[in-house]
Order: sequence, then C-alpha cells, then structure tokens
Amino acid sequence: MRELIVEADGGSRGNPGPAGYGAVVIDAATGETLAEAAEYLGVTTNNVAEYSGLVAGLRAARDLDPTATVRVRMDSKLVVEQMSGRWQIKHPAMRPLAAEARSILPPDRVTYEWIPRAENKHADRLANEAMDAGKRGEQWSPSQSTADLDAGGTARQAAPAKGRGELRDQPQPTRTRTTPATTPDTNDIRAARNVASEAPTAGAAPPDLGTPTTFVLLRHGETPLTPQKRFSGSGGSDPALSETGRHQAERVATALAARGTVQDVVSSPLARCRETAAIVAARLGLDVRIEDGLRETDFGAWEGLTFAEVRERYPDDMSAWLSSPDAEPTGGGESFEAVAHRVAAARDELLAAHTGRTVLLVSHVTPIKTLVRLALGAPPEALFRMELSAASLSVVAYYGDGNASVRLLNDTSPLR
Repeated sequence: MRELIVEADGGSRGNPGPAGYGAVVIDAATGETLAEAAEYLGVTTNNVAEYSGLVAGLRAARDLDPTATVRVRMDSKLVVEQMSGRWQIKHPAMRPLAAEARSILPPDRVTYEWIPRAENKHADRLANEAMDAGKRGEQWSPSQSTADLDAGGTARQAAPAKGRGELRDQPQPTRTRTTPATTPDTNDIRAARNVASEAPTAGAAPPDLGTPTTFVLLRHGETPLTPQKRFSGSGGSDPALSETGRHQAERVATALAARGTVQDVVSSPLARCRETAAIVAARLGLDVRIEDGLRETDFGAWEGLTFAEVRERYPDDMSAWLSSPDAEPTGGGESFEAVAHRVAAARDELLAAHTGRTVLLVSHVTPIKTLVRLALGAPPEALFRMELSAASLSVVAYYGDGNASVRLLNDTSPLR
C-alpha cells in the first residue's frame, strides 16, 4: 500500500490575528513533493489555523490516492496529541475541525507524529506565503520551485538522499489551493471557524464562551545576577535564588494563598523558577509541573554580561538584536522570534490541559513579556516597552472564543 506524508502548519499573527495555513503532501518512498495547499483565513487563532492546515493536507492526500496510508507530521503538539486521542478536545471551536479531519480518511490509515518546528519548514513557508498574500489583499499562489526552495528540508528526510540535479529533474509537483465545498456539513465547519475568528467590533465586548483559563504569570525572585542587570538566560550558570529572592517568593506565596484562586502551578525548568515555584506551591498545598517551553531565552555568548558589556564587545550583534526579532545573540543564542514560537506552543498546550482553571506560571522576563505581547496582538518591539520586576505578578485570561485579556502587569504590591 502506498504511503504518503502530510506536513501541515498554521499560524496567526496576533492570536487571534491575520492567519493562514500551509500543507504539503510527500511521497514517502521517493521524497517527491506531490501537492501543496495554502490559504489565508482572515482573523482567527493559531489553533484554528493549525487544524485548517491538517484538513487541507489530508484532503490533498485523499485526492492523490484515496487508498494510501498517511503519516501526518506537525510541530503542533496540541493537534498531534488531540488527533492521536491522548488529549481531550475541550475547545468548542476545535471539535468540528477535528471531526472534519477524522472524516476525510479512515482513522486506521492515518498516524500522527510531532516534529520540531525546524523540520516543518516547507509547510511553515506556505503558511507565511498565504498570510503575506492576505496582507496584500491577494490569494495565495504556488511557489515557483518547490524543489529549489525545499532542497535539504523535511521532504529530503522522508526518503533516500538525492542530489539537487535529480530534484530539478523530478516531475513538477501538483499545487492546489483548497476552497471549502458548499455542502451543509462544510458550512457547519466554516461557521464554527467563524466563532473563533471574528474580530470583536470596536467598542463592543468580545464574545465569551464560558469561564476563561487564567494564567497568573510570576517572574522568579531575585538571584545574585538580578541587581547587577546581567543577561541570565537558559544557557548560562543557572543561578539559584538569593536570600532576597527567597524572601520575595515567600511574600508572593502569602498573597496568593490569601486570594485562594490558584489551582495549578507550572514552572520553567531553571533553578530560580523551580525554587520560587516550590515556595509558593508549598504554601498553596499544590504540586509543581515543569514546562520546558517556559524557560528563559538562551543569550549565547552574552550570558553573565551586562548590557553595557555586550554593547562594547558585540556592538553590531547588539544593534541587530535590538532592531529585528529574527536576530540571535552572539554565539548561537535564541532570537525573540524563536522564543515566541516556543512560548506560544507551550501556551497552547497549557490551555488545552488546564481549560477553565487558574494556573500559576513561574517563568522569566522574556517568556512572560511574550505571553502578554501575544495576548495584546502587539509587535515584537513591544518587549522593550514593558517593565517586569523580580517576583512581579501579571495576569492574562484566555476565553473559549480565542480572545485574550491582559488583566494585570508587573504587580509588585505583595512585596511592599
């Protein structure tokens, strides 16, 4: 039986915001790209875009060979786990999309595999092409050369290696643009998408589909590096809390215990966060779950240096980092764009796992600012316009319709 690989991706610039998806179908035996699909979705959420990419990819695979087995590869752990049946689908806008995906091919002929974002470049490119086209008021059009653009990409990993000359000699792939059919069932699906994708009217309250999931964002307490304002990320010495930091954590724990609203505690894996989380969780009588996506940025060669020291030693790299979210710190650190993708993925997984609950997330400056920025739909440069003190509290509420509300930022009142 023939095996096809579907790689799909979706994104939203703002979540909710302008969104699109991309999907590619690959012959598992040869690595040949057989079909591409992409579409601009208007204003909707990341999750809707991810599921839309999955649906488009499965449809394209079915159209190519309705008898084939299909291996779906996506960097959305949420979609992979939900479609594999390991996670429940609680979001009301996700259920009809998942049902649509399951109806395209017999479930016993479709398997799901999570892959890192770096291995999903082809579908990611298509999704961004669709979003860019939508921004221009145009429809997505196929790339000029899939072979040239994707040489060395994920399609190459699915089959024996080929030279670029051989790739150019391959038959031109079929390129498709999916347009939903106007059947009653599909109209129901599109209506469900609209629930999650409609932007609120100016001056009007957004639709509320129930109790929000609330993230209480706690920056860890001080470490010996904090007062010196040194870069302290995930690639450095992993300092523990100072005596001041432990005192700060105790004060916050007292304040949160008095409120009595936190139901779960999740922490970055770094020592200063785990220690802060343990102090608070002990006061609340809760356990601590570790989430790697909440770790701080890797600042590369800048770890342990002050801003002035970095400016003196690496002036060009610092200027690039301050002007572009794609720029990396010297020595292979993480860009703000890479951190945003990691944090957004962790956010989506936590929202799926803690629907309707109030969750304390103990993290760092960049991840917390990123969660706030994404909730506001603000550009990357907004990161430089927020103050976030040690042991400060911020709060973001996420509603079932895809909207988010920033309720608090940089509250240090428990420390006074």
